[in-house]
Amino acid sequence: MPKLIQTDAYSAHLRERSVRREERRLQIARIAGSEQEKDLTSPPNCGGFGRVRHFRRTSKSGLWPANPLPIDPAAANLGLEPSEELRAQVFQNAACNWRCWYCFVPFRLLDAQEDAGAWLSADELIDLYLSEPEQSRARMLDLTGGQPDLVPEWVPWMMQAFRERGLEGKVYLWSDDNLSTDYFWRYLTPAEQELVATFAGYGRVGCFKGFDEDSFSFNTQAEPQLFNRQFDLFERMLRTGVDLYAYTTFTARSSDGIEDKMARFVDRLQKIDVNLPLRTVPLQVYPFKVVKERLDSHAHHAKLGNTPFEAQQRAIEAWSRELERRFSNEMRQRRITDVQVTKRS
Repeated sequence: MPKLIQTDAYSAHLRERSVRREERRLQIARIAGSEQEKDLTSPPNCGGFGRVRHFRRTSKSGLWPANPLPIDPAAANLGLEPSEELRAQVFQNAACNWRCWYCFVPFRLLDAQEDAGAWLSADELIDLYLSEPEQSRARMLDLTGGQPDLVPEWVPWMMQAFRERGLEGKVYLWSDDNLSTDYFWRYLTPAEQELVATFAGYGRVGCFKGFDEDSFSFNTQAEPQLFNRQFDLFERMLRTGVDLYAYTTFTARSSDGIEDKMARFVDRLQKIDVNLPLRTVPLQVYPFKVVKERLDSHAHHAKLGNTPFEAQQRAIEAWSRELERRFSNEMRQRRITDVQVTKRS
């Protein structure tokens, strides 16, 4: 078993190396020339710091529940009909405090190493975005990582740049969060927090890693008890009023007792809001090239073989049964943007 990450200390270390608040600059990963570039279907763009991602509603296998994120929130905000696929312009911050074994980003791009990225401002990122040909420019910007919330300034700085360029409401902004730190409240001013909560055309997703403490720690290499912190942080963010959704991953080292564990996981979501499971999307983990090489090179994972993927399959079956038991067919068929949850407290 790999040594567990000391999340709080490591988060502070990475934050110090990845944001210069007075200069309003962030460490952004350079995708061009990286191991990640080999997995892309289109070459990196935006001077090598961006990539285009195709979000697809239907899974490759066709056997996994549909994923409407961020397709439906973006369509609703841009006044478009929901579609099967959505193109997004992606930028990645160059730091993450967890090491999820299934992450498609090479770990070298998560260490805030200066030679793997560059210090860029929000204005410079917008310049790079607008330099792409208008006819092929995506109408959605995805701020991902890495772990964007290690540098929570990134989102409000981008929003301020959007407003200055007249892009608010014309380009949809989306960011993700691994629910590991309280930096949003610790480092943003009340005015910055309010901007994030009220900005037109912004959506955010928090990702629950695993369905219990053991699967969480197996997936992230972090301390098991931080599984519980995810729920506290998600609820706190929901109460700000931001348009918030959830992802979850279900890979595990064992599928023992998975029916009961999944029931308890759904209970925890419903304790935050009774409808939250309907705004939660399980992500199917695939062995991409970078992931496969990582698995093959770690004896602990290699020894597990196909077990994490078999556990994932049993987990999604248990998840589906829980939703069928707790919600009517009409509720389960609603668009994710129409599922109401209590936001501002």
